[in-house]
Amino acid sequence: MRKATTLALLATGLVALGCGAGSTDDTSSSKTDSTSSKAAAGGAKGDDKPKTAKIGQPARDGKFEFTVKSSKCGVAKIGTDMLGAKAQGQFCLVTVNVKNIGKESQMFDGSSQKAYAANGTEYSADGGAAIYANKNAETFLNDINPGNQVTGVVVFDIPKNVKLAKLELHDSPFSGGVTVSLA
Repeated sequence: MRKATTLALLATGLVALGCGAGSTDDTSSSKTDSTSSKAAAGGAKGDDKPKTAKIGQPARDGKFEFTVKSSKCGVAKIGTDMLGAKAQGQFCLVTVNVKNIGKESQMFDGSSQKAYAANGTEYSADGGAAIYANKNAETFLNDINPGNQVTGVVVFDIPKNVKLAKLELHDSPFSGGVTVSLA
């Protein structure tokens, strides 16, 4: 019993440390960085809140600059007959380029990304299906060093009659996120 309690406390501590990694912003950034961040997200200089980015436009959150390349919904299955995933409804495959614009390595986690229907319903990413959608297993859940970038597919399993309207992309589970319109 004592050994199990010790292991549980140790595991909880490690998870807590991992959750906080990379979640702080660099407070020494200049006003120029803030302005260019807003411009990259589609906002104009002087706007209090950045506008929503569109497909093909870079958008920044924390240490990452995201560029959504494409979005394809209506996919019933990903992978092969032997190894793959079948959608409960339909898969939406969102191809995104993630560039580390910070000064330290940062891990991109697909599970931190959200998709929304026009009525505001939120959908979580399907990490299990993403394994089959990304042939390069090192695309996500690996650290991206400063200046480097990766491109991969974030997968959402949504009902067949739903159409995604926007994405909310995050550099970490606790960041504010940036919105990208899929319309």
